[in-house]
Amino acid sequence: MITRTCSALPPITENETARILSAPRNAQAHRELLAETAAMNLIQTGGKASATVLPSSLTVAAWNVERCLFPEETANHLRGVAPDIALLSEVDHGMARTGQRHTTEVMASALNMTYAFGVEFHEMELGGPTERAWCSDDFNALGWHGNAILSSVPFERIAMFRLDDHGHWFASDFGAQDPDQPRLGGRMALAAIVQTVNGPICVVSTHLESNADAPYRHKQFRVLLDAIDTFAPNTPTLIGGDLNTGNNMPPNFDWRQETLFELAEQRGYSWDFSAEGPTTRPSLITPHPQRVMKLDWFAGRDIHAKNLGILTSETAQGKPLSDHDCVWCSAETS
Repeated sequence: MITRTCSALPPITENETARILSAPRNAQAHRELLAETAAMNLIQTGGKASATVLPSSLTVAAWNVERCLFPEETANHLRGVAPDIALLSEVDHGMARTGQRHTTEVMASALNMTYAFGVEFHEMELGGPTERAWCSDDFNALGWHGNAILSSVPFERIAMFRLDDHGHWFASDFGAQDPDQPRLGGRMALAAIVQTVNGPICVVSTHLESNADAPYRHKQFRVLLDAIDTFAPNTPTLIGGDLNTGNNMPPNFDWRQETLFELAEQRGYSWDFSAEGPTTRPSLITPHPQRVMKLDWFAGRDIHAKNLGILTSETAQGKPLSDHDCVWCSAETS
């Protein structure tokens, strides 16, 4: 569990970059690099809260914003559900494809919210062909890509949980998913304790592995649930994010084949916070019109679901802001 915070993540030095590129492509080397890289073990915080305490009924949005190409438009679009909390995944920070911007910070400023940002991956390259088309430079100023929580009230405590450390996208002995584009890091979650009029609640932004099967994601979700129990025992909790359910599971890519749903229910969680229907669509980066899946979910414990829905990622002008739609729910504390 990582709990140290900072106002700015330290960049990777030239010596660190050289060491990453020359390191053996195995799990042991990846674990050593992960432990030694400062930014991978810190949570960046910033922004400014607009309230001190949340109401008993709060609205939470969870959205994989697919790099966040358009942070101002994405923030404005999110106003459609007026979230008290936004759980974001796939946000860039210092990446050429998003203009080297800190997309989380831009969104938080536009929405008058405070934020926490944690690094999922240090990206060593510019991305795939459709991402390179958006690059403003031929280098990444920082190369951070990760998860974030935006909140209208201050965080009482925050933590980051790494759901694997072996280098799923780095280590050849684990079948590196993209050997030509080494990434340092792995899937993770951010958790925060915020205060409501009825007491504290734990909110969690997570992102499970896409290039894996149901047993692998089951293991990641078990790690997450154990970490939440340590961080926020006996605390009402709402988990939201891209669980990649059914992904990489041809031919049907069916979320019903995942076992993590039953696992969560056995641990006291309910999936009643998730609206029915698919959550993916073609986008400017991922133009796959045939790919329609349900990847994004909420799971809650010791709170009650009220309203719920899916906000299309398409703007009024028909521009897709992401390959994921935004899921949202209203939750009642007691």
